Amino acid sequence: MSSLEQRVPFRGGGFAPRALPLLGVVGFAAIGALWYVASNRGWVSPLLMPGPGEVYGALRDMAVSGEMQKHLAASLARFFGGFALGATAGIVVGLSLGLASIARAIGVPLIAALFPIPKIALLPLFILWFGIGEASKVATIAFGTFFPVAVATYTGVDGVDRSLIRMAQSFGTRGWRIVRDVVFPAALPGILSGLRIASSIGIVLLVAAEMIGARKGLGAFVLAAGNLMRSDQLIAGVILLSLLGLFVSFVIARIEKYLLRWR
Repeated sequence: MSSLEQRVPFRGGGFAPRALPLLGVVGFAAIGALWYVASNRGWVSPLLMPGPGEVYGALRDMAVSGEMQKHLAASLARFFGGFALGATAGIVVGLSLGLASIARAIGVPLIAALFPIPKIALLPLFILWFGIGEASKVATIAFGTFFPVAVATYTGVDGVDRSLIRMAQSFGTRGWRIVRDVVFPAALPGILSGLRIASSIGIVLLVAAEMIGARKGLGAFVLAAGNLMRSDQLIAGVILLSLLGLFVSFVIARIEKYLLRWR
């Protein structure tokens, strides 16, 4: 290397994400430590916010008595049943809106009109249609998760680079092979983002639906604990709901990592 030459550092990294899982653990640990200190020093009333020890005891009692398994099983069945129905319908409708002009002309105004309606407000109507049992709760979750998935899928399909489609057509690819090999993979990041949003909405609707006419489920457990002023059980139920959200997010992240491994 001559004296006039010098190394130029690489500056093309952009905003590439880095995996820093320990920082998430540190964040949870900091919240737990603050909670412990506030409880021990009496900064908050034990009735309003019980300490970590009391909540851990409530969780342990739930696990030993089998109550935790009973409520978790009921909530998981309702959530995944409704989420599967709503997400599948959302992907199918979103693909139709993105690919067919007639479907777009009819469907986009309908989705724009129905999407802003609070889905929990329709629960009484679903109870009239499907009864007080499981069907009305699953329908509420499915209806709430359908819209964000449909919008995300439609937006992802609409944003596919048209040059990719023209290139596939120039090589003789036609019909559903273009959808399968070009459009769907290119729209997949947007679809998975819609699934993340829909999962959070689904958990919120799950809790609300279980608070009306349900004997089993985390929402019913939280409601009963609040009525009895058992704040330790109430916080334990909220923690279980948070863990459910983390589990669903983890599953979607693993699916995303597998399906988008080509990126």
